[in-house]
Amino acid sequence: MDAAAPHRIVTAPWDLEAIGTGLRTARHAWRRAHHRQLEAGVNGFPSRTRVEAILGDLGAALFPQRLGEAHGEADEDVYVAGVLRRALEALLVQVRLELRYWSVESRLPFVEEDAVTILRHFAAALPDIRSLIDTDVEAAYLGDPAARSVDEILVCYPCALAVIHHRLAHRLHGLGAPLIARIISEIANSRTGIDIHPGATIGESFFIDHGTGVVIGETAIIGARVRLYQAVTLGARRLRADGPEGVRERYARHPIIEDDVVIYAGATILGRVTIGQGSTIGGNVWLVEDVAPYSQVTQAESRSRISTRRQALLA
Repeated sequence: MDAAAPHRIVTAPWDLEAIGTGLRTARHAWRRAHHRQLEAGVNGFPSRTRVEAILGDLGAALFPQRLGEAHGEADEDVYVAGVLRRALEALLVQVRLELRYWSVESRLPFVEEDAVTILRHFAAALPDIRSLIDTDVEAAYLGDPAARSVDEILVCYPCALAVIHHRLAHRLHGLGAPLIARIISEIANSRTGIDIHPGATIGESFFIDHGTGVVIGETAIIGARVRLYQAVTLGARRLRADGPEGVRERYARHPIIEDDVVIYAGATILGRVTIGQGSTIGGNVWLVEDVAPYSQVTQAESRSRISTRRQALLA
């Protein structure tokens, strides 16, 4: 290039001022439509980016040698204290933001002590959460002959990541931070393809083999030692917007899975039905009714149930 040649001034092919005006108009139109108004003193909204960093620190505090960077037992306690302090202080900020958001939505006053109380109870629950996750990892190791160690499960398996996130999110959900809990569950979903609502109740020794495509709804209740395979759905039946409950009502609408149940790949179980203890649900089965304990339901049997039910309705 000729050094003596004059520099060319390239005009940007967009009009930032016009775009900014258009975006402002769209924002204000949405706020008017939803009866929203920005409140003085409300600074921000829980941040997915910050929550991801907090999850990294919480994982390191729970498993300092495998998910953290502790070096040897002598360093472990100091390391855990450091990452835990950082995680809890950052999480307190996010919980404050959520509670401020809900106070604006509900027109109720924000109480600082509520955020502190949530964090105090959450922090106190971490040892129990760690013990519960240990049962999940052990169940995965015992249930998958391809795994060479529990360490491989914890570090590599998507089910371990999804369950760690769920155990943390479920506790926050129950303590009164459902928005942050939902952010945590969606982070796990984006990383693993496993979608567990933080409201779902799940017992010990839970194992999702492979995992991609699993969906577990908000009011699902899962007992102990349950195993799911990929693409299993524990969902709700379609809700009518003009029905008596309405789509926003928080009522029990997802399955109950009792202890020691195995559900194979592609099975879909919808509504508040109960799958009895010790049952096995075959691949690609569609169920919308209860299953007795210690049953074995195959795809052919499921089709027969549907046909019988249809005949009864037409009779």
